[in-house]
Amino acid sequence: MACIGIVGGLGVGATVHYYEKITAACKARGVVPDLLIAHADVDHGQGLVRAGKLDELADYLAGFIERMGRAGAEAAVMPAVTPHICIAQLLKRTRLPLINIVDPIGTELSARKLRRVALFGTVFTVEGGLWGQLQSHSPDVEIVKPQPDEIAFIGKAYQRILDTQKGNDADTAGLRRIAADLQRRDGVEAILLAGTDLAVIFDEENAGFPAIDVARLHIDAIVECLAS
Repeated sequence: MACIGIVGGLGVGATVHYYEKITAACKARGVVPDLLIAHADVDHGQGLVRAGKLDELADYLAGFIERMGRAGAEAAVMPAVTPHICIAQLLKRTRLPLINIVDPIGTELSARKLRRVALFGTVFTVEGGLWGQLQSHSPDVEIVKPQPDEIAFIGKAYQRILDTQKGNDADTAGLRRIAADLQRRDGVEAILLAGTDLAVIFDEENAGFPAIDVARLHIDAIVECLAS
């Protein structure tokens, strides 16, 4: 069984969600997971993202990953989408393999034969469109960007959820309206829930639109590694 190091705190709610889901899935398979968690500062990380300081962000995250490596971790994971913005820089700075969230997304989209998707998450995630990483896995998939006012609404709604760990009816209704417009106007086939904290307001079953929870895909990949 592999020992997995988790860079926690990016943010805390996402880390807790991953921990709960990983341990429950492992228990269902009769596996006791071997996990390490190092706590990073979400405010510092978000500040580096906003400033576009991706090398500094990679240095910051690599420090936690290398520390967990010295403690026995054999692979590492970031339980949040936005920090993957620096994955190219991070891979040059750490000896541990990373369980990249984009890999299981590509596998899922190929299995479902989807061609047009959109993202809900932080502004950086929605505007970045997974930063070109998906194309190497699924070159036929197009990530459709919402319109600027829609991106602003999605980002503000997500930040409110992240800050309060609560949802509200206006944000939920607004996100559903944007999802419907993306399907009708842009031919989007599914929305990738690319922000773990969205689970506070809805999931794949009750979203009200075709949705794929990327955290679920990532967690499944982590559990497979733990159980191998």
